[in-house]
Amino acid sequence: MVTPEALEVRSPLQERAWRERVLPPVERLDHGMWTVPVPIPDNPLRYTLSYLVPGDGGLVVVDPGWDSDEGWAALTEGLAAAGAGTGDVVGVVATHVHPDHHGLTARLRAESGAWVAMHPAEAETLPARVAEADRARRDGRSRGVAGAGGWLKQVCGAPADTVDEIMSAFLPGGGDSADDSADDAAVPGFGPMAEPDVLLADGDLVPLPGRRLRAVWTPGHTPGHLCLVEETARAVLTGDHVLPGITPNISSHPGQGPSMLARYLDSLRRIAGYDDHDALPAHQYRFRGIAARSDQLIEHHRQRCAEILAVVVEIGEPTMWQLAEQLTWSRAWAQIGPMRLAAIGETAAHVEYLTERGELSWDTAPGAGPALVRAA
Repeated sequence: MVTPEALEVRSPLQERAWRERVLPPVERLDHGMWTVPVPIPDNPLRYTLSYLVPGDGGLVVVDPGWDSDEGWAALTEGLAAAGAGTGDVVGVVATHVHPDHHGLTARLRAESGAWVAMHPAEAETLPARVAEADRARRDGRSRGVAGAGGWLKQVCGAPADTVDEIMSAFLPGGGDSADDSADDAAVPGFGPMAEPDVLLADGDLVPLPGRRLRAVWTPGHTPGHLCLVEETARAVLTGDHVLPGITPNISSHPGQGPSMLARYLDSLRRIAGYDDHDALPAHQYRFRGIAARSDQLIEHHRQRCAEILAVVVEIGEPTMWQLAEQLTWSRAWAQIGPMRLAAIGETAAHVEYLTERGELSWDTAPGAGPALVRAA
């Protein structure tokens, strides 16, 4: 990834480690905070930057990282470098519940007795709650398409054998689960995941005496994504909302109100107001230039929307799958593998956004067969 010219790198050590594809060091930041890289196994992101925020009587860990023995060792070694241990951890904040952020939370809580905090909307996306909602749909208590596999095939028009291939990477039982969501919340790499003890709404202070660490709700990458503003240090822990050289995935989340892309763009404009703060992201390296980076991300999505409109006009009335196949990706469509699930989610998020703007239409009525994307 090339460093955007408009950004100021605030950690040369982290930036060099990213370029050289090695793990960066544990670093002490201003005002006593620390950053600890926690490895992600077999993943191009390589690691999550977890943050230790000390207060009066203990510290809070933000995004403990992926649940693995290697990750646990890295986290505990980082605590030791900061002169602390698991017994000093009084709280854990998840910016969002993806496994590279929230995976180690349950283990850390078991060791420390710490409370766990996240946004209320994020709690509703925990795997156990999603699995229960899908069970309710299958039992007839509510209407809808069960699980990601059912959505891919029935709504997006993905071929059945391809759905089996994609879902085998995520669901117990492989392709047998393609039409239904997993009954077990312990999806490989995803759980079981810790439920929250504390819900942080927009503007709430993290309950850490001696610190002013304020939650800023930034939906988009996930419905309940949080950034955290350390008001004294004038720093923003951005999670995955704004990264210096990576465009976060924005996927469709049906039933969440306005499209996730619309919410993400609004969140970018809001977080741009912290341009005089250092950005402490969960991946890559610390930087300054939140407003410039937000503008770059907004422009990226504008271009993606223009590409989608052009493809729909060119090929007529595609299914979501047929549309995604024709878009520009970092690799050839067939080489994306299981991550085509994320690519379809991203395509759908843009189509939903363009539908809200009256530029496309997309009928997703349950049981109606694969929906067709049409120019308005």
